[in-house]
Amino acid sequence: MSAPAVSPSDYRAVTEACGLVDRSDRGKLALTGVDAKRFMQGQVTNDVEALRPGAGCYAAFLTPKGKMLGDVRILDAGMERIEDGGSGPVVPGTGEPVQVLLLDTERVALQELFNMVRRFSIGYDVQLHKQTLQKGLLSLVGPAAAEIAAIDGLPEDEDAHLPAEVDGIAARAVRTDLGIDLICDAADTDALARALERRGAEPVAESAADCVRIERGRPRFGIDLDDTVIPQEADLNQRAVSFTKGCYVGQETVARLYYRGKPNRRLRGVRLAEPAWTGAEIMFGDRAVGRLGSVTESPVLGAIALAIVRREAPPGSHVRVGSDRIQGVVVELPFAA
Repeated sequence: MSAPAVSPSDYRAVTEACGLVDRSDRGKLALTGVDAKRFMQGQVTNDVEALRPGAGCYAAFLTPKGKMLGDVRILDAGMERIEDGGSGPVVPGTGEPVQVLLLDTERVALQELFNMVRRFSIGYDVQLHKQTLQKGLLSLVGPAAAEIAAIDGLPEDEDAHLPAEVDGIAARAVRTDLGIDLICDAADTDALARALERRGAEPVAESAADCVRIERGRPRFGIDLDDTVIPQEADLNQRAVSFTKGCYVGQETVARLYYRGKPNRRLRGVRLAEPAWTGAEIMFGDRAVGRLGSVTESPVLGAIALAIVRREAPPGSHVRVGSDRIQGVVVELPFAA
């Protein structure tokens, strides 16, 4: 996949105003039951049991050898009265109050997340609910996102969330590093988008939001991250890993690398002389040191990419990329203008 063109008007919206991106195709699940947090605590890298209602965290779920199977945003929705829908929709307002965790992941990681819950939740009081088709997700991206959403009481912390209404449409507002996500019933997605547009949000292509993500050095599972990557290699320890919680799958490898070792690879930026493509091999001298992950052609920075690069090619290294031998330079993240 070559670097997508980014419209200057879309880029202006996500960097100076507020862009609107429909991300309803992301994978979405809900876990309910008294053991929901205890179960997830033993499966993911971050401290789920430390969450309080209205808080959330970003985490990875791993193989026993510490390699990433996916990443996930976990939102503690507190205690809710819901219909016992099994794998069907979570319906508020009926039944006994139960703990609710909302899970949001890349679509490419959804099946692995689903499999993990199904396989290892035996013996826990946990019910799994599919939400991908039942829920829409709209992202407001840009410095005016909070003004457009106008959600009173939403904390500044990333992944903080609360139930809200936008022009009478119910949604859950979630703080992100780039703005605010709004999760709503799928049937309300179009109406919510129109309401946000009336407030001044500008519909933009996914490539514009992705460009800002790449500029800030945030990797994406399925493009930059896969089942060969350990979280520390992708600089995810601070965001995604707790070193004070109890045991979880893959912990031994993650802890050993953190306390005793240095990763052989690190997430880096690559400045390119011309656009390249995801998967292009990076050569340093006569040695392959990685492959490009996310690629973009930034209206401000030009052709840039993220890559997991071997430490033999530290920042400042001049490299060649792909069969066209495109010239590039390895740099620290985030990219600087």
